[in-house]
Amino acid sequence: MTAPELPDELRLELMSFEQVSAALAAGASTVLIPCGAVEQHGPHLPLCMDADHADAIAARLARHLGRTLIAPTIKVGCSAHHLVFPGTISIRPETFESICLDYCTSLARHGFRRILLFSGHIGNFPALQDMLLRLRSAVPVDVEIDAYCDAVAWIERWRSAVEQAGGDPKAVGGHADIAETSLMMLLRPDSVRLDRFEVGHLGALSEEQLQAMWRNGIKSVTANGIIGNPFGSTARIGERCLAAIADLLAVSFGSRSNAV
Repeated sequence: MTAPELPDELRLELMSFEQVSAALAAGASTVLIPCGAVEQHGPHLPLCMDADHADAIAARLARHLGRTLIAPTIKVGCSAHHLVFPGTISIRPETFESICLDYCTSLARHGFRRILLFSGHIGNFPALQDMLLRLRSAVPVDVEIDAYCDAVAWIERWRSAVEQAGGDPKAVGGHADIAETSLMMLLRPDSVRLDRFEVGHLGALSEEQLQAMWRNGIKSVTANGIIGNPFGSTARIGERCLAAIADLLAVSFGSRSNAV
């Protein structure tokens, strides 16, 4: 008897429990946990930027990896350094860890054997890296948990993608810049306020500036909440950035799986 086919829709919350059970029986034992944030992204982008980004990456990444389902995105993240801007919602790192822990233990109980976490919000990377060993110790030994936490590689991949799509790689700063603005022009174009583009902090942040940002908030390095430059953004650049990060994660998670 042949194994049942996976449904076209791979998101857990849109499936019935019978469909999830059938998917597991068909060999879909890998599940993604996308993470995002609800935080300011300058005067021109909506607060949902990082959550929307995580949703879109998950759809691409699941197809790349194959036999992979997608857990509901954890939409709110660790954004304390953005709280000076109205509307930002931040959860404590320990709260974020508790949510990730409950996701992982629930999914492991149902039979998922690879649980992969990633974040559309780079500010979640330190928390994910810190919790990873504790998450692994909370599930059976035959369950693999991994998380992507390399911010430098992520930003470099954005710069390369922007340049390949005809944009200025120097406009990439990592927050409400040409990459993120282009992504929202692709994913939610009506939300982008083209008349409110402003240049933010340009150039790489020094270690001293990074520490000041974590300690005192993002306004210590950029008054308008932008790191980078949104001018020159296009949906074409957004498509290239989305594909580049999905490829980066697919290679990262794939190579780690092969090494196990």
